[in-house]
Amino acid sequence: MNGGLSWLLIALLAGLLGVAAVLDWRSRTIPNWLNLAIAALALPFWYASGLALWPDVAIQVGVAAAVLLLFGLAFHFGMMGGGDVKMLAALALWLPIGALLQLLVIMSLAGGVLTLAVAIPHRVAKAAGRPEIPYGIAISFAGLWLIGERILNQFV
Repeated sequence: MNGGLSWLLIALLAGLLGVAAVLDWRSRTIPNWLNLAIAALALPFWYASGLALWPDVAIQVGVAAAVLLLFGLAFHFGMMGGGDVKMLAALALWLPIGALLQLLVIMSLAGGVLTLAVAIPHRVAKAAGRPEIPYGIAISFAGLWLIGERILNQFV
């Protein structure tokens, strides 16, 4: 395992998650180039982490495909944006299954708080239509939480 390269890639991921949160807040979109960068950086991360092509990388890709399909259904029913779904799938390439489940729980809790923070003022202002929830913020928050946990837990 190449610890230095691994930490550099994790730092790049953290930066990309921060950019995604800001862009989603400002424009309610997460650009495809950003999701592609998150996904593409998983490849050198696998190498730096010492993952074997079989079965480790195959499992990562399979889980990410399952996340894309599952949350693609949420997109189909208007519950999530396409950029959010792609970002989740790209993040799934980085995470073992246990960490992915943690990400989904943290994302859901943060997304609930975010939804209330956006929906309540929308309702109070009696604005027309449904408010657009920048769910990329909740996804980024969950990813950054897991990164921070990894950094802080190395000292325990």
